[in-house]
Amino acid sequence: MAKPQAAASQRPAPRLYLVTPLVEDAAGFAGTLGKAMAAADVAAVLLRLKPAGERDLINRAKILAPTVQGKDVALLLDGMTEIAARAGADGAHLTGLEAFTVAVDTLKPARIAGCGGLKTRDDAMTAGERGADYVMFGEPKPDGYRPSFDAIIERVEWWAEVFQIPCVGYAATAQEAAALVAAGADFVAVGGGLWDDPRGAAAALVEIASLLVPERVP
Repeated sequence: MAKPQAAASQRPAPRLYLVTPLVEDAAGFAGTLGKAMAAADVAAVLLRLKPAGERDLINRAKILAPTVQGKDVALLLDGMTEIAARAGADGAHLTGLEAFTVAVDTLKPARIAGCGGLKTRDDAMTAGERGADYVMFGEPKPDGYRPSFDAIIERVEWWAEVFQIPCVGYAATAQEAAALVAAGADFVAVGGGLWDDPRGAAAALVEIASLLVPERVP
């Protein structure tokens, strides 16, 4: 997930970062995930696994890995760094600076280490200094709470202006995806209601992908 290099006349379109629902039946979800990934350009999939025993968690990840990695897309686990290698994942996403700081050295340099749940600018900068491959802004907490979207946009704009480490902005709606592109996000994370969209996740993703077009640079 390297940061795109700006073209002379137009900033490259951000890519999608797909966040799964909590997965229990991996075999049953594989078809839905595969259709969604075939509908748009996806850079990474964040696999969220419903709590279970370690062996079950590893097996679920292994079932879904070919669907993701077979398309040259990074498979990241939501936390669970202790099983990332055995599950064949490309890395993990850590929530909060403390969790990231504890786990980053177990992932790097062989695997991707991403960080979200960053409360302050200082936390985001510290995560970058400690080796985060990307930072994420705007993802909801387990209870559904997330900062105001204005605050998310402000944080993305600040990061994009100052830092080279890629920034992922979390979009709850298609309209938010477009705003995050304008703010300078390198990747746009989508999940949540995507999987419950009455049109199907693939159709919803096509709509979102159509909005990932950066403005032309004068």
